[in-house]
Amino acid sequence: MTVLRIDASIQGPNSASSELADVAEAEWLAVRPGDEIIRRHLGSEPLPADAWQNAIGGAFTPEDQRNEKQKASVALAQQLNNEVRNADALLLALPLYNWGVSQHAKIWIDLVLAGGPNGERLFDGKPAIVVTTRGGGYGPGTPREGWDHNTAFIRRIVEDVWGAELTLVERELTLAHHNPAMESLRDAADLLKKAAHEAAAHAGRTLAGR
Repeated sequence: MTVLRIDASIQGPNSASSELADVAEAEWLAVRPGDEIIRRHLGSEPLPADAWQNAIGGAFTPEDQRNEKQKASVALAQQLNNEVRNADALLLALPLYNWGVSQHAKIWIDLVLAGGPNGERLFDGKPAIVVTTRGGGYGPGTPREGWDHNTAFIRRIVEDVWGAELTLVERELTLAHHNPAMESLRDAADLLKKAAHEAAAHAGRTLAGR
């Protein structure tokens, strides 16, 4: 089996989302050590910001009339679409940034959609683990309740549009130990981290063993 892993963090080795994905990956490989992990790190190697625009423009331009940017962007969109299509499982580490979807993840999603037929259930019935992290707290009753515009979007794309069997792992308060204003939340943050790591390990182990 092949697992396509996508990371979108800009935090490098300090990334909470990549740390969770590492946990899920390790448990997956413990069960299926022969599986191949195909990696694409959108944070450290971003996709071109204008690629989606040029891919869409190219799709509406006769092939023999496309400019070089359109040709390259159409080819990139098809490549990214095929990477998803050909994988047996997805492991996506997609953090919340500025209350929404990471720009790197959004470009990737847009290009994957542009690279295949409109409305295609690209990952129908296959397993997908999505780990997502949030620096603050966004639950019911918190000051930022309703400000998370990342998680529902990711769920809509992966589960509803692509048709994957989604397992979602979430972690909040990741900035509690870095922000003095969140000092009172550090115990809660530690508990949430522990729960998220356990959930990521369970997801990797369970889905690999199916």
